[in-house]
Amino acid sequence: MPSLTVGLLTQTLDSMVEVLKKRTFRDFDWLVAAVAIVIVAFGVWEIRNAQPTETFWQKQIVGLAIALIAMLAIAFSDYRRLVEIAPILYVFGLLLLVIVLVPGIGVKVNGQRCWIQLPGPLGRFQPSEFVKIPVVLMLAKFFGTHRTRNLNWKEFLKGSAILALPTALILLEPDMGQALTYLPLLAVVLFLSSVRMWIVAAALAVCIVGAPVGYAVGVKTGLLHGYKLERINVILDPENADKRGFGYHTWQSMVTVGAGGVAGTRDSEFSQSSLKFLPEPHTDFIFSVTAETTGFLGCLLLLASYALLLTRLITDARRSRDRTGMLVIMAIVGGLIFQIVLNVGMAVGLLPVIGVPLPLMSAGLSSVLATFIAIGFAISVQLRRFVN
Repeated sequence: MPSLTVGLLTQTLDSMVEVLKKRTFRDFDWLVAAVAIVIVAFGVWEIRNAQPTETFWQKQIVGLAIALIAMLAIAFSDYRRLVEIAPILYVFGLLLLVIVLVPGIGVKVNGQRCWIQLPGPLGRFQPSEFVKIPVVLMLAKFFGTHRTRNLNWKEFLKGSAILALPTALILLEPDMGQALTYLPLLAVVLFLSSVRMWIVAAALAVCIVGAPVGYAVGVKTGLLHGYKLERINVILDPENADKRGFGYHTWQSMVTVGAGGVAGTRDSEFSQSSLKFLPEPHTDFIFSVTAETTGFLGCLLLLASYALLLTRLITDARRSRDRTGMLVIMAIVGGLIFQIVLNVGMAVGLLPVIGVPLPLMSAGLSSVLATFIAIGFAISVQLRRFVN
C-alpha cells in the first residue's frame, strides 16, 4: 500500500512537470480555482460570525489547505486514467458507506450515523460527500462512449443501479437530504446522453403530479409522519406552524435573513446566530448568517460568485475533447446547482429543512474537500483539451 501511494504521488509529480514543459500551464483554469477559494474565504469569515467562540472557522482553513492539495493532485492527473479505475473507486466508496454504519466506527449525531471521527483538528469525515465523485466517474465511464442512438431502457436501468447502491446505503444512516443530492448527478448525465424527450416530459409530469399525490397518500397511510410531515407543513402553512416546535428552524432562519436588511447588520455581538437562536448557523444555515451580516447586497454578490463559477465550469465542459470529460463536469455542475438551490430555499423558508450544506460556504472538511476534488477534475479536463 505505501509503495502504491508513492507511485501515485510520483506519477502526479511527473505529470505536473510534463504539463509545465509543454507550456500548457497557461490553460490551467485560474478563474475557477480563484472564485472557489474566494467563496471559501468568505465562508470562513461567516463561520466565524456564526460561531465566534468555536474553532469551526479554524478547522475550515485547515480543510481548505487539504482541499487545495487534493485539487492540484487531481488537476495535474489525467482524468481519463481516473475514469478507467472508476469501478475500483466506486467499490471503495461503497465500503466507506458500509463502514460508517458500523457502531463504534460511525459517529452518531442527531440520530444519524453519517460520520467517521478523524484524529487531531480535522474533526469528522462524511463519506457520503466523498462518494459523489466515484458515482460521477462511474456514470461518465458508462455513458461517455460516443452515441449514435437514443438511450434505451437497459442503459437507463444500469445508470439507475449505479446511483441506487450508494443512495440506499445513505438512506440507512439515515440522511434523506444527502441522498437527494445524488439524484441530479444521474439526471444530468441521462439528459446529456440522448434520452428521449418524452421520457423527460413524463418524468417532469410525474414529479409535478406525484408530489401532491404522494403527500396526500403519505398522510392518509401514515407513511409520512412525525418531524418529516411537520417540516413540510411548516412550508405549506408557515403562519400556523409551531414556531417553538417543528417550525423553529425555518422561523429562526427567516427572522435571521430579514434582520440583515439591505446592507446587513454591524452588531454581530447581538445577532441571531451568536445569541444561539439560529440552530446550526455554521452549516445548514450559513446563508442565513450571510444575509444577516451582509444583507441583500451580500447575498447577491455571493450568488453572483456562484453563477460565475458555474458558468465557467460549463464553458470548460463545452471545451472538453471528449464526452467523458464533458459528462464529468456537467454532472458536477448539476449537483452544485441542486445543493445551492436546496440550501438557499431552506434558509428563506421556501423548502423544508433537510440538512444540505451550502457548497464551499458551510463548515465541514468533507464538503469542501469533495467540492475541490470535483473542481480539480474540471481543471484536468481543461488542461487536456488539446492532448490525445
